[in-house]
Amino acid sequence: VQLQASGGGLVQPGGSLKLSCAASSLPFANYVVGWFRQAPGKERDFVSCISMNSGSNYSPDSVKGRFTISGDSAKNTVYLQMNSLKPEDTAVYYCALVKSFSLYCSSYELGDYDFWGQGTLVTVSS
Repeated sequence: VQLQASGGGLVQPGGSLKLSCAASSLPFANYVVGWFRQAPGKERDFVSCISMNSGSNYSPDSVKGRFTISGDSAKNTVYLQMNSLKPEDTAVYYCALVKSFSLYCSSYELGDYDFWGQGTLVTVSS
């Protein structure tokens, strides 16, 4: 399984970016897809996840209302729409995948996921 994260870049505070996570060699059906981020010198943190079985998703309060995760099973792609970006959102963003038949996403830990993409850098700065 190969996951390709893309869409990162430099954006001013208050701006928006849309990240994509595309999977090759398997359909996203029966999987949970998560986004994590790692700022320089910090641990990798959970950002959001979605059950591709139902579309149900979860995001912590730190990004809720600003970030929206969505999935397109036909394109084998999961998106992370990020709005109202802040300098503290600066990080390398990673997508990850775990096989699951659950209708809900409850996978918030690094160890919950089996496959990882290479990461895409998001820099929020004026």
